[in-house]
Amino acid sequence: MKEKGYVQVYTGNGKGKTTAAIGLTIRALGAGLKVLFVQFVKGLPYSEHKALSRFENLTIKQFGRPEFIHSKPSDEDIKAAKDGYNYVMDIFTNSPNLFDVVVLDEANIAVFFGLFSDDELIELIDKKPQNTELIITGRYATQKVIDRADLVTEMKEIKHYYTQGVIARDGIEK
Repeated sequence: MKEKGYVQVYTGNGKGKTTAAIGLTIRALGAGLKVLFVQFVKGLPYSEHKALSRFENLTIKQFGRPEFIHSKPSDEDIKAAKDGYNYVMDIFTNSPNLFDVVVLDEANIAVFFGLFSDDELIELIDKKPQNTELIITGRYATQKVIDRADLVTEMKEIKHYYTQGVIARDGIEK
């Protein structure tokens, strides 16, 4: 029998939230678990997609456009996030044993930009199958999400070369 799955949140303004979720994904895949990695807000190809595509037990889905949201999200941004939300809700409701680990990458950012509400994110948490581990990443986790989680890690930026004008580099930040 599978163990109870918990809710983990990686948040904060520091680098490493998605990277931590990818590390957990690799660990889970190494243990033979099936993983769903859902990315909100992100629509560009990232280096991790190339590496992770080699694993059989992994499904990666992106629900974002190829541009970053800098201020007010477009209707397309909202639709993409809602499609992702509905995709995960459908799996939790109709195929609850399909995945052992589900990562909702940048779900906190989706809430921050109003693509869906923190009440809706809580609803996903509540619909999570009992034996599924749920990982939620992104800056600005709301207090409701933090309170509902079993584990919360805050990545704190102390110093970052981005402030010196260094752009995202292949294989390191993207």
